[in-house]
Amino acid sequence: MNKNTEALFAYDGLDRVMHEKARLGMLTSLAAHSKGLNFGELKQLCGLTDGNLSRHLKVLEEAKLIKIEKGYLANRPHTTVILTKNGRQRFLDYLSVLEKVLRDAAQETEIESSSDKNLKPRPA
Repeated sequence: MNKNTEALFAYDGLDRVMHEKARLGMLTSLAAHSKGLNFGELKQLCGLTDGNLSRHLKVLEEAKLIKIEKGYLANRPHTTVILTKNGRQRFLDYLSVLEKVLRDAAQETEIESSSDKNLKPRPA
């Protein structure tokens, strides 16, 4: 077996930081809003609690995928979350790998389905 086929389905580009369900939703939301989202908007779009959102934001910020801007709006604390340039590129690269996963799965399913049609039914 050659090196290219040894780990055909390893998908090294699936970044663990992004592959978690909540963080994937957060990054998708931020990618769709280039000017960023405030904490409440992101919380609502992703269906997360304050604590869960804060925890995931910290992971994404440490990975330099997002930038968090804190300030005040009408004398109230206001937090804006923005996808960094690096974060956007890494997210797009991640999506490319996900697309490959989907293509590979569809192709393998198609091959399996074709081979199933060639099988004769077993007698009862």
